Amino acid sequence: MKIKTKLRLGFGFLFILVLSFGLIALFFLNELSNKSKVILKDNYKSLKYVGAMRHIVDESSFPLSTEKAQQFEENLKYEGQNITEHGEKIAFEKLASAYHSLQLSSNVNNLKNLRSALHTIEDVNMKAIYQKNEQANAAASRANLYISIAAVLSFLILFTFIVNFPGFVANPLAEFSAAIKQISRKNYKQRLHFNNHDEFTELADAFNGMVLKLNEWENSNLSKIKSEKLRIEAIIAQMQDAIIGLNEKGEILFLNHLAAKLMNLDEDKIIGQNATELMKKNELLKRIIKPATENKTLKIYADDKESYFLLEHREIVIPNYDDQDEKTLIASSKSAGSVYVLKNITQFKELDEAKTNFIATVSHELKTPLSSIKMSLKLLSDERVGMMNEEQNQLLTHIKEDSDRLLKITSELLDLSQVETGNLKLTFAITKPIDIVNYAVDAVKFQAEQKSIQLEMNCDKNLGFVNADIQKTAWVLVNFLSNALRYSSEKSKVQIDVIQKDQFIQFSVQDFGKGIDEKYQKRLFERYFQVPTDGQNKSGSGLGLAISKDFIEAEDGKIWVESAIGEGSKFSFALPAVS
Repeated sequence: MKIKTKLRLGFGFLFILVLSFGLIALFFLNELSNKSKVILKDNYKSLKYVGAMRHIVDESSFPLSTEKAQQFEENLKYEGQNITEHGEKIAFEKLASAYHSLQLSSNVNNLKNLRSALHTIEDVNMKAIYQKNEQANAAASRANLYISIAAVLSFLILFTFIVNFPGFVANPLAEFSAAIKQISRKNYKQRLHFNNHDEFTELADAFNGMVLKLNEWENSNLSKIKSEKLRIEAIIAQMQDAIIGLNEKGEILFLNHLAAKLMNLDEDKIIGQNATELMKKNELLKRIIKPATENKTLKIYADDKESYFLLEHREIVIPNYDDQDEKTLIASSKSAGSVYVLKNITQFKELDEAKTNFIATVSHELKTPLSSIKMSLKLLSDERVGMMNEEQNQLLTHIKEDSDRLLKITSELLDLSQVETGNLKLTFAITKPIDIVNYAVDAVKFQAEQKSIQLEMNCDKNLGFVNADIQKTAWVLVNFLSNALRYSSEKSKVQIDVIQKDQFIQFSVQDFGKGIDEKYQKRLFERYFQVPTDGQNKSGSGLGLAISKDFIEAEDGKIWVESAIGEGSKFSFALPAVS
């Protein structure tokens, strides 16, 4: 039976129930009304006629006058037409006979008979009124009883209908809702069973068919997923890098052989364990998952020697399909865990150290002959040794410039080797910023005079002190100034600013040359990087700014550049201020 038919039958039943209750009430009310009418109509008239005749008899003597006789006979006539009760007719005949007898002759016996007849008629009608009143009361009681029974039955039926009928629609919908939630949790064993042969049954059959297809699809892909899982596990196990995987709860999800060997762990036993608890017992795992510093290079004793590993951390992000509160923002993705990879860079570290040692050795070996060359050039320039012509002086100047350039490069390479080997030694001293600036300006004053470049210095008078290595900090400032003079046109100016900003003393060198393209600015402080030139300016080794960055950061400072094409460049560094 269709749901629409059931709804029609249900509401039709309610309509019939209400109509039946109304008809029952109407029937008993009509019966009660008829009983009341009978009481007021017939018996009341008889009592009225008898009362009128009794009044005439009591106030007059027989034979009656014509007027009184006419009134008495008229009431007697009406009474004869209104005989309704048993025994009333005999009393009426007796009354009529006694009246006619009295009209002929006044006799005491006839008067008694007349009064007796009037009393009999009155008594019969009074008893009839009493009986009919009792019948009316009984009818009213019966009506109340039946109406009450009908009302109670109607209430019970309506209450049962109100309680049960919504469930007829709501219960299947609730079952559908619960089943859909189970399907969303991938419980494909969920089934619905309705035997009402209505639309819900058809919908349940369609739902069961859909779940069956989903279950078949899940099972058909399960073997593929397992195969892919085993393949991925095999790849991870054979990788030359140590790999550790955690799920979103911080539990060990996978661990390859190399990672287990490095941390001295049994990979079969720790799978599924909480990483936080394991870190309490394993210091290396703690250094990997929660490193104390931002340095991603870890030194680990492995393969019977100190080895170096580069730590890489990746967070696994997947789409978010979870149910969320409507009042909250819906996140499109969520974390599914983290992967930590330790790449063995020992070979590269050893090569880098060999390169550094080679550069340091070569630089050191070159520095002595270059110093000798400079000394020889100085002696050649001395007029006491002998006079040289103009061409010889030019050649001597070029040799001097190239030797100075080579000596500068070797000095930079030695400084770089100190930084890379960790042998950089700083001699900290509390000094005034102006002293560092004056030291640097004196070093480049001759170079500025050669190009007629004005050095403009702006230094606040109320500056604090800095705790720094004076020589190395001045070297950085000299490097800034040398670059600014090199790329500035003749008769221009270079501006030196020293200000205090927050808790730092900021040193800046600004030139007004061609500027540096934005795409090169991020690489300026990289080693061996040189900005392409037009050939007019001799480029350096590409180490000056890289070494400057190492010096400043070793002093807990910051270094940066601001530049735009056609507006010049501004190189700055900041050191912590001390009181």
